[in-house]
Amino acid sequence: MARIDDHPNIHYVTAFTVLAQIQLSKGINPIAKAKAVDGQRRPAVLIRSSPWKAGTDETPWHDVFDLDNGRVSYFGDHRVEHAVPVGTTQGNAVLLEVLREHQATTPEERALAAPLLLFAAVSRNGTPKGYVEFCGVAVVEGAEQVEQEAKGRFFPNYRYDLSVMDLTAEGDRVDWTWIEDRGRPRLSAAETLQRAPRSWRQWVEQGHAVLPELRRRPARAGNGSGRGSQGDDQGPMALFPVPRRPNDSAPTLRAPTGAPENLTVDMLMQKLRNLKVHQRNGRQSRHKPLALLWGISRVAAGKPPLAPWRQFRDEVGGLLAEFGLPDSSVTPEYPFWHLRTSQLWDVHGVPPEQTHKVHAATFDRLNPEGGMVRQAERLLRDACVRSEAIAVLRETYLADIDQHTLMERLGLAGYERASGVVDFAEDHEREADPATRRTVASSRIVRDTALAAQVKKLHGDRCQVCGLQLPTRFGTYSEAAHIRGLGRPHNGPDELSNLLVLCPNHHVQFDTLAIYVDSTGIVRTTADGRFVDRLRRHPAHRLSAAHLRYHRALCGRDTTDQRVTLRDQEPSP
Repeated sequence: MARIDDHPNIHYVTAFTVLAQIQLSKGINPIAKAKAVDGQRRPAVLIRSSPWKAGTDETPWHDVFDLDNGRVSYFGDHRVEHAVPVGTTQGNAVLLEVLREHQATTPEERALAAPLLLFAAVSRNGTPKGYVEFCGVAVVEGAEQVEQEAKGRFFPNYRYDLSVMDLTAEGDRVDWTWIEDRGRPRLSAAETLQRAPRSWRQWVEQGHAVLPELRRRPARAGNGSGRGSQGDDQGPMALFPVPRRPNDSAPTLRAPTGAPENLTVDMLMQKLRNLKVHQRNGRQSRHKPLALLWGISRVAAGKPPLAPWRQFRDEVGGLLAEFGLPDSSVTPEYPFWHLRTSQLWDVHGVPPEQTHKVHAATFDRLNPEGGMVRQAERLLRDACVRSEAIAVLRETYLADIDQHTLMERLGLAGYERASGVVDFAEDHEREADPATRRTVASSRIVRDTALAAQVKKLHGDRCQVCGLQLPTRFGTYSEAAHIRGLGRPHNGPDELSNLLVLCPNHHVQFDTLAIYVDSTGIVRTTADGRFVDRLRRHPAHRLSAAHLRYHRALCGRDTTDQRVTLRDQEPSP
């Protein structure tokens, strides 16, 4: 039957000839791998989340489906009674395998990677079980080992951060033939992509750097129904439409609370730029910006967003003592409590009757928790959003501070430069002799020198900003600059689309975030947006729009309302 109780029947939709009947009996349901012509591949992994037992001893985790912002937090299947190491249960083992596939560095490897199909349990006609709602296709961005509690005991598990892909081009549907094709041994991985969603094909081609552009967004006016050009009479060809509006039947799977409803990246940046801060002798207080940077550093490190007051007091108090205004008091209780007015910060654990007279002594006694609200935290997990937020706070409130020292103190080293932190060294002292020496064991990023030589030759050693060809005694000189740096925290790829050819002056300015390339290909100064030049392009050198956007975010100059218009293609003459 195509429908049961007027609800689409998933087994009817997926009843083809290649794959066995799919199962959604567990939370994590992998389809068996197929031995294809270019290697083994799993057709898909089906993820099912149910709110009915969330938070119980049997199911202690709370999955969060923030579909409007294209993000899902999903917990693995390790339980308190499991004696095996975390990550070895069937579900966790499969998702960790998918994570490795999704972190692949080449399009050929990503084409083999299994897509995640997301489902949520819903109630129909008073029946809480047995019905599922299709929520989309997802990529695993990362995984974090977490500690959970059940039956009064703590146990480890994994939480997976998923990006839900935009299916607007497909009318918020997925052609099930794509999954069937992935199970056909005679088809190559490249051939199976023909029926894949456009966003999935683009991710395969360009990798994680392009995810911010491919992530599902709230419905625009005139497109709120979730219906596209394919219509509603798809029969067993396509999965039923992805919902575009909240569904009252599954309230615990929706966007988290605590921040303005549907917090967007634009709203986040606006709130960061417009903090209510005290003025002292004509200068803005640094208390709130430093506290927010500390909160962002916790997100970057994968720590829980909320932290106890005593930890905040010690760590943020130290930042205020070192980086606060010279004549300003060290009062961490002020930002801890009053940052709530930003709607980006929350405090838990202060009884209502004491909220009108909060003091450091009150916090010392109660030890409440404070930190970034959930919606802000989830947005800040995106590396591009996080980079822009850090840049906005630094530029708006902290521009006259030693940026390198500040970022190091916060555990955010690398955000002040496009190249990031590239060298790590561990010193091993040798026994002293007349000329003291030491052996240094160093781990360095290995750059593809042939790739750098190729791109410099392509441009004839001419700077793509100013056109300068610097003469030397025996030839010419230029420098290959990575747009998204290879060093941490940027972790960019060493590939042609991530390289610019620059003269030494513009290389330094690009690396120190003094200039950036806007979405139309104009090079501008970061300080005032002044026109510098138009970026010179070469038809054989395609630049990644996603990497250029990431660099703009580091400069605090990315805007989500001007979705990248500089395409990865040869420009018009």
